[in-house]
Amino acid sequence: MSETLQLALLLIPCLIVAIVFHEVAHGWAALALGDPTAKEARRLSLNPIRHVDPIGTLLVPGAMALIGGPIFGWAKPVPVNFARLDNPRLGMMLVAAAGPGTNILLGALGAIALGLYAGAIAVPTEANEFVIGGLLLFITINVFLALFNLLPIPPFDGSHIVEGLLPRSLAHHYAKLRNLGMLLFIALIAATWAFPETGIIENTVGPPVEWVRGQFLTLAGWVAGA
Repeated sequence: MSETLQLALLLIPCLIVAIVFHEVAHGWAALALGDPTAKEARRLSLNPIRHVDPIGTLLVPGAMALIGGPIFGWAKPVPVNFARLDNPRLGMMLVAAAGPGTNILLGALGAIALGLYAGAIAVPTEANEFVIGGLLLFITINVFLALFNLLPIPPFDGSHIVEGLLPRSLAHHYAKLRNLGMLLFIALIAATWAFPETGIIENTVGPPVEWVRGQFLTLAGWVAGA
C-alpha cells in the first residue's frame, strides 16, 4: 500500500468524524439554548453527506497533507440564529464553545481507545501499526481543529466567544469584523499554501496543540498500563 493511499485511508474518516461532530455540536447546543434553526434545517444529523463541503472537508485538507502543511478543513456551517437564543450573549459563547469542546472530548476518547488497543496487542504487526497510526491521527486532528477554531478571528468560534466577553460597546465594533472574516480566512489559506516554509499556522497553534496532544498521549499510556 502506497504512503499516499494509506494516508488517505486514515485521514478522510478521521477528518469527517471530527468536522461532522464539531458542527452537529453547535446545532445541539443552540437547540438546548432555545434556537431550533439547525433542527428545522435538518442539520442535527451525523450523516456526513449533510455536512461535508467538498472543498473544505476533502480538497483543502488533502492538499495540505500532500504538501506537508497543517491538516485542517471545514464543513458547511450549521445554521444558528443567535437572536433566537434564550440569552443571546451567553448562548453565543456556549454554542461557539460546543464545537471545540466536542473535538477535545473526541480527542480524549481517541486517547483512551489508543491506550486500550496498545495495551491489548501482544505482537506488533503492520495492521496494528495502521490502527495505532489512525488513532494518533484522530487525536491530532481533533486537538488541532479545536484550538484552530478558538482563534479570535472571524468567522472562527473563538471570535464569538471574544465577542460575548467584550463590553457591549466594544462587542458591537468587533462584530463588524465578520464582514472581513472570509477574506481573512482565504488570505490565511493562501499564505499557508504559498509560503509553507514560514509555518504560519504551526507557529501559532502548534505549541498548544503539541501540549494538549502530549496530555492525551500521557492518558493513553496510563490506560495501556492499567
